[in-house]
Amino acid sequence: MTFNTIFLQAEGGGPNMLFFMATMFAVIFFFMILPQNRRRKKEKKFREELKRGSKVVTSSGIHGKLVDINETDGTVTIETGAGKIKFERDAISVELSKKYSAPAEKK
Repeated sequence: MTFNTIFLQAEGGGPNMLFFMATMFAVIFFFMILPQNRRRKKEKKFREELKRGSKVVTSSGIHGKLVDINETDGTVTIETGAGKIKFERDAISVELSKKYSAPAEKK
């Protein structure tokens, strides 16, 4: 066998390669891209539904109560034990008011 025939046999491809590439794209799309888009939409909805008086935790772990929500610049003011702190709205990670008021799930 010459180098040319080995190279052409290894390159092969054709319909099998096309099927393989389409399958890989579908797997990546359904297991990585779709769940991430769903999570992003859920987080956006969560941040839009925040209201004054809610007890929240920021992504840095600071617990407090929402005192003010500024819609124009996307910031919130949180009252903590140390005083009032201004954060970006995207820094809110959990709302404790809903988490603790919801009934516990039965296993």
